[in-house]
Amino acid sequence: MPSPHRASPQRAAAPPAGADRHFVTALARGLDVLACFRAGDKLLGNQEIAQRCQLPKSTVSRLTATLTRLGYLIHVEESGKYRLGTATLSLGSAMLVRLDVRQVARPLMQELADFARAEVSMGTRDRLSMIYVENCRSQALHTLSLDVGSRISLATSAMGRAWLAAAPVRERSASLAHLQARDEAAWPQVQAGIDQALLDYRNLGVTTSFGDWQKNVNAIARSFQPGGGLPRMVINCGGPSFNVTQDALLTEVRPRLIEIVARIETALYR
Repeated sequence: MPSPHRASPQRAAAPPAGADRHFVTALARGLDVLACFRAGDKLLGNQEIAQRCQLPKSTVSRLTATLTRLGYLIHVEESGKYRLGTATLSLGSAMLVRLDVRQVARPLMQELADFARAEVSMGTRDRLSMIYVENCRSQALHTLSLDVGSRISLATSAMGRAWLAAAPVRERSASLAHLQARDEAAWPQVQAGIDQALLDYRNLGVTTSFGDWQKNVNAIARSFQPGGGLPRMVINCGGPSFNVTQDALLTEVRPRLIEIVARIETALYR
């Protein structure tokens, strides 16, 4: 969905000390540091990273020093800040190569984007965010777009809500608990939107987000399981509300989105 904003990854609560002897806290914190770099970020300092990861600056300093030695971060001496290193690129590239579903889905996604004069994206969950793994847009859409690797809200986006609606109950409950713990004050409104999304998914076959994620952005989404050990995926279709209306999404785009997802699943399981 088009927007100039990039959602930052949200940290799921780590297991309490002693709750899981297999959980390596230092490793989790290092991954949190890498994940806190947003799509539009070029450089981040230890103070910014500490704020985003909710960690002491002294801890972050040790983590960034270690990640720099391993090539996952590059220290820019002029500014004293860090940027992502090429080692992180190798991790992401290896994952994308495995996603054969992208090659299957892309022509169908582009077909829908051209029909709806909108943006059609595929993503999967990463903690409390959805991360884009493929993106197609109509040539008629003249706004900023979200690219592969961009993140959006799990709770308020149509894509995130579709993942929640289709996820196994235990997995969904764990995600909801983390969302509630992150912001108790906002939770009643967030929960109401998610509850409506679950109802919409049963009745309409899609979830919706009409101004919930971004004020002037409308979108619908549907989830599917690609198989092959890959995580659950979601395809959404949306755009600015002045160009992509609620009525058009629900009456014209919705049946085509459901059909395209079914065609993708059929091709993958053939």
